[in-house]
Amino acid sequence: MDKLRVDKWLWAARFFKTRGVALDAIKGGKIELNGHKPKPSKTLSVGDKLKITQAHRQVEVTVLIVSDKRGSAEQAQTLYQLDNEVLNQRKPSIDMALVGYREKGAGRPTKRDRRKIDSMEF
Repeated sequence: MDKLRVDKWLWAARFFKTRGVALDAIKGGKIELNGHKPKPSKTLSVGDKLKITQAHRQVEVTVLIVSDKRGSAEQAQTLYQLDNEVLNQRKPSIDMALVGYREKGAGRPTKRDRRKIDSMEF
């Protein structure tokens, strides 16, 4: 096999859990194939460069093997060469409080905390 659809390869290489999620990422512009935004049916071959943007990381890989068989994680890592990986582990900003994020222990007590408070005798 020398050519394969991008969405199938992304699924087989375990970048996405399902082909449908891979398809949505391609349609959403989260995947670049050789510097261009591909359609899901675009074929890729050995030597192509992919830039994959996910919520927790941004990865640049070179395709080494074209396969549509999804195997173990060890087998999936043989399908590509990792060129660059940037993890997206930033500290939450103050604006995150507006969307419901809070540091552990800050704000209202949880149900467990309330039970502990109620069980204490004064």
